[in-house]
Amino acid sequence: MSRTPLRLAVIVGSTRGGRFGPQVADWITERARVHGGLDVDVIDLADAELPNEMPAYGAQPNPVATAALAKISPGLAAADAFVVVTPEYNHSYPASLKNAIDWHGEEWHAKPVGFVSYGGISGGLRAVEHLRGVFAELHSVTIRETVSFALAGNLFRDGELIDPTQPNIAAKRLLDQLLWWGNALRAAKEEQPYAA
Repeated sequence: MSRTPLRLAVIVGSTRGGRFGPQVADWITERARVHGGLDVDVIDLADAELPNEMPAYGAQPNPVATAALAKISPGLAAADAFVVVTPEYNHSYPASLKNAIDWHGEEWHAKPVGFVSYGGISGGLRAVEHLRGVFAELHSVTIRETVSFALAGNLFRDGELIDPTQPNIAAKRLLDQLLWWGNALRAAKEEQPYAA
């Protein structure tokens, strides 16, 4: 049975100057494009510059926030699935990522979220574990398989993985599960709209 490809949004979670995230995001984006069954978009939070302060409940965002949201909200809404590329900052994920998550609601509902993390010796896995609870609250399904890069700066040269063998295997597992969940959730929502 031929299916319409899932729309996958790869989210670059760090906005810090000199960040390593785009190298990791480029790698997983390429893996997703060759995987099959996915149409891939990249959403770089550094392009949005979302304000840190959200409007009061029920109030409209100010013009600066509205312009920033216009850069990322349509891509999040259109996506059937997500891969979040996150570093680990102080045993958790960056504020820029939490801010982008909190500015949105329905965009996350009943969609699968996979994680590619990087950092020091833990490879960003503590950030991933913190994100799982956040996305559960937003009615998302997080994928068990992850890809993590411990001491990531030592693994890439000129933007390319020095030895992609094991990361490519891990990426395939992650994308296989993401595709399964994405298709299952999309079919379920077509049969009955999701009510949060």
